[in-house]
Amino acid sequence: MLKEYKTYLRLEKGFSPNTVESYLLDLAKLEQYCKERQLDIVRLSYDDLQDFIRQTFDSETKASTQSRILSGIHSFYRFLLYHNYIEQDPSELLETPKKEAHLPEVLTIEEIDAMERAIDLSKPEGHRNRAIIEMLYGSGLRVSELVNLKLSDMYRKEGYMVITGKGSKQRLVPISPVADEWFSYWLEDRSRLDIKQEAVDYAFLNHYGRQLTRAMIFTIIRRLAEDAGIHKTISPHTLRHSFATHLLQNGADLRVIQQLLGHESISTTEIYTHIDIQDLRQAVLRYHPANQEE
Repeated sequence: MLKEYKTYLRLEKGFSPNTVESYLLDLAKLEQYCKERQLDIVRLSYDDLQDFIRQTFDSETKASTQSRILSGIHSFYRFLLYHNYIEQDPSELLETPKKEAHLPEVLTIEEIDAMERAIDLSKPEGHRNRAIIEMLYGSGLRVSELVNLKLSDMYRKEGYMVITGKGSKQRLVPISPVADEWFSYWLEDRSRLDIKQEAVDYAFLNHYGRQLTRAMIFTIIRRLAEDAGIHKTISPHTLRHSFATHLLQNGADLRVIQQLLGHESISTTEIYTHIDIQDLRQAVLRYHPANQEE
């Protein structure tokens, strides 16, 4: 049944490997709950699920984490209902908490320049790390899209690449001339690696010739931010947010930004208008004479 469920998530729902893994990990928590109480996961009631939620969530559990786990539960029982394992969905009335609205952190152009200057180009990974920064900031890629980017999906002469995003949906994303220049430098370094067979087509590799991991990208970005003296909470996604915000600030259409980021809904992209409003407010507070100290 669990094998069927995994196939359902991957093929019928079209979820990415990372989403499938998250759903299965959250389902494992429900399985453990059932095991400890000698309950059958297929025969749980609404009250059982409510008790699971009380046991699993505490006051420190973020609304986003609660939403993700509950989304996984809903998905699992919809699968059971659809495949006739159950006759009624016990999760149907479970309420999902509203996510807290947090504006993402954004870097200034000066801060991004500082991160780039912090890269030691004399090191073997120097050109690679500079190309990574340019791809994340210059094209707005997600970290999962970056580590899974393949050479065969890059059409550098034409100036674009085919990106496979969430739900295995593909989109065309331009490669900026600057990103392409640094990527060409990295390709020279890459050619000198002992590349493992399974990693031959991946664009970015570690010094062992294997595919880079998401965790390694996080480490690279955070170390560069630290070396650049940036005291914000930085992740690879910060560069994606900065890409979108700077496009909007310079007059790009919101629909264009939606397409570049691979957002299914324009409402997801609209968060960047809120960031822009925040910037406008700061400008008023800083520059309007009514707010100047005498």
